[in-house]
Amino acid sequence: MVNRAASWKIVSLAALALALVALFLFLHVGNWDYAIPRRSLKIAALLLTGCAIAFSTAVFQTITNNRILTPSILGLDSLFMLLQTGIVYFAGSGSVLVTNGNLNFVLSAVLMILFSAVLYRFVFRRGQQNLYFLLLIGLVIGTMFQSFSTFMEVLIDPNEFQVVQGKMFASFNNVNTQIVLISAVVMLLVTAFFLRSAKYLDVLSLGRDHAVNLGVPYESVVKRLLVIVSILISVSTALVGPITFLGLLVVNVAHAFFRTYRHRYLIAGSMLIAIVALAGGQLLVERVFIFSTPISVIINFVGGVYFLYLLLKENRA
Repeated sequence: MVNRAASWKIVSLAALALALVALFLFLHVGNWDYAIPRRSLKIAALLLTGCAIAFSTAVFQTITNNRILTPSILGLDSLFMLLQTGIVYFAGSGSVLVTNGNLNFVLSAVLMILFSAVLYRFVFRRGQQNLYFLLLIGLVIGTMFQSFSTFMEVLIDPNEFQVVQGKMFASFNNVNTQIVLISAVVMLLVTAFFLRSAKYLDVLSLGRDHAVNLGVPYESVVKRLLVIVSILISVSTALVGPITFLGLLVVNVAHAFFRTYRHRYLIAGSMLIAIVALAGGQLLVERVFIFSTPISVIINFVGGVYFLYLLLKENRA
């Protein structure tokens, strides 16, 4: 009965997501030859970003056994902003690294993935509390990156700061076909790599000791899953920019909605809720706010309020 109820919830969310996507594509279409390709590209970027963030956050919270953590604690969002600010500070806003979207995307994604690899290499050569040490190191390094970014932002020309400011908020208006295709290919490869470890997620949610007692090769599985999380977050951030609270919001809503430990439902539900949130948010940005505010501001505001609610709820518990 539980599986049947969860399946019906998945179908309901899929129908809602499909309806919002169709509404976004076909609402007030003037010139079909101009509007539909542009909107389709936005929808493709929206689907990839929502699925990557929801998927990676669900896996990350299972690994850490903590429902109020997101992969942003590893410092990848802060590294992205440090890179964008550093490029403008040292090379100027007219640099090819700024004007060429494809080159900027590849550079950002590769640098974030390399940073994650170095971080994991350094941390996982130590003792058994590696995961918590990794979170602490990521938090400290992320704060350091953010401080360096703020320092350079104060010094650069105000006109060039507008370029940096545009990178601070996620946007689905500046993606191009090549970047979306590259992101899709990378995410498909990562998903194929994930299938080896998918069967362990339900057991990992019980905690490290129980997982080890039940025969899970804990260290190797966690390393593989962290690599997957890092790649997905790196690609999604390089694609549209940072959306800090989206993963926290959709995964916790999925837990509350499905009330199950089975990750086949939680991950699929989180992805669909992310698509609903992004499609609905983009409709608000374009139809209600008339592009006066980026979608990440709406998502982060709602997610921040929900984060405070979770903290107060955990404190009462």
